[in-house]
Amino acid sequence: MQRVIKSGLYLTMFLMAFVFSGCNSTAERKVAVSEFEIYEVNHDGRIYVFYDRALYKEFLSLNETAYRLTRIGAGPNGQTMVFGLTKKDKKMKKEIPAISLYDDKKVKIDNFYAEMRNHGRIYVFSNWSDMKPVRQFGHPNYFYTEIGAGPKGETVVYVLNSKTKKKRPVELIKRFKKKNS
Repeated sequence: MQRVIKSGLYLTMFLMAFVFSGCNSTAERKVAVSEFEIYEVNHDGRIYVFYDRALYKEFLSLNETAYRLTRIGAGPNGQTMVFGLTKKDKKMKKEIPAISLYDDKKVKIDNFYAEMRNHGRIYVFSNWSDMKPVRQFGHPNYFYTEIGAGPKGETVVYVLNSKTKKKRPVELIKRFKKKNS
């Protein structure tokens, strides 16, 4: 009798381990996106993140978003993170790649573009690995600056890295101007 109970206990423990390991593997699931845009705005001590340009532009004019996911204290320096959601994503029935990226989940990105508004400047990025340290520390190591080149006369800072630091970021400048014309 005791042997049957021990066997049942081991089986239960094995099944629980299997179920919980399955949960972990879904958290590590890769999300693939062919074109990836992020717009981040530091406003009133909060960090607002948008993956939809129309929603981002609406926020810039209203300083508000209808649908959001709020995470108190989840920002780099304990700021509140507010993810602006589209109407179709508000119920979050599927994984949202932008939120997955901020959660440090693996997201396959082929074509990355991001703008970050902070301290009256617009920082422009062509990859996530350049954006992460700027989010954390507030300033890039390598950059190309155009004073007054923003839509409202803001300084635009094109963030570079050790591989791209010696060249003017012509393609990134074109992309920014096209999106902000």
